[in-house]
This record gives sequence, C-alpha cells and structure tokens, in this order.
Amino acid sequence: MGKIVFYEERNFQGRSYESMTDCSDLTSFLSRCQSCRVESGCFMIYERPNYMGNQFFLRRGEYHDMQRMMSSEMMLDSIRSCRMIPHHRGQFRMRIYERENFGGQMHEMMEDCDNMMERYRMNDCQSANVMDGHWLMYEQPHFRGRMMYMRPGEYRSFRDMGFGGQRFMSMRRIMDTC
Repeated sequence: MGKIVFYEERNFQGRSYESMTDCSDLTSFLSRCQSCRVESGCFMIYERPNYMGNQFFLRRGEYHDMQRMMSSEMMLDSIRSCRMIPHHRGQFRMRIYERENFGGQMHEMMEDCDNMMERYRMNDCQSANVMDGHWLMYEQPHFRGRMMYMRPGEYRSFRDMGFGGQRFMSMRRIMDTC
C-alpha cells in the first residue's frame, strides 16, 4: 500500500491532500502542487489530468520543491494526477516491437535494458505487450529523459497514446523496492 501527500506550497506548506490510490484530477483538491512527500510505495505523477502528459516516477522520500526539480528533469511544471504503482512479486516479462500494432522486429525482455540500440539493434520501439510486472520506458539510453509507465497490458501504438515523435531507448523494471 502506498501513501503520498501533496502540498500547495514549497517545503510542505499550505493546504495538503493525501492519497493512497490513483487520483485522476488533483485540481479537485488543490489549486497547485509545489511539494510532496511519498510516505510509502511508489507513484507516477502526471502534468495533466487523467494520467496524461509528461510523467515522473517518485519513490519514498521528500520532494521540497517539485517545480524546480521537475522542470530541470522533465519539464514538468505542474502536477494534475497521480497513479500508485502496485507491488509486484514474481517475474517481469515484456515484448517490445519496432512498429505499431506489434509489427517489425520483436524482442522479449525479462530484465532492464539500458540501451535498446546497442542490445537489440532497434532504432525505435512503437508498441509493446507487458505480460508481467511494471516497467518504465525512457526516451534516452541509460534511463534518462522523459519516461512512460507501463503496467500489464497491450500497447498497440505509442503515437495514439500521445507519445508521437518520442522514441524510447531504455527500459527498467519497477522492482519491489518501493
């Protein structure tokens, strides 16, 4: 079980909102979010309602100045929704595809990949099928740049999900360290 507390002002000041589950629209509770504290678990935070836009992974810890931290990392200047990442015990398995609708080259992954081009000689990944576990996909090698959270399911087109023009070059399992 996870728990995150959002604050309107930096350094955990102002009104707050506590969540132990997904929240599709934080503006229902706070006008803005400038700091937060993850008391347990892991969360993805999103710049737009309904889990859309740029996203950022948070694990247990204190985030005193979200705006400064996020804008330097991901150009995320506001937080409008959050999703709790459930604990996963067991194996991790995901298939990545070069083209949309599971077309082109396919590779099955069970561990982290810090550079898709070096390991698989794939220039692009446009669809995926997550069979087991929870994963983060990054736009740059070595787990850097913008990211996308993927839970079990089929992802036929990253473009249709709002990630058109964005390439994913590395993937990491979200381990049970949350």
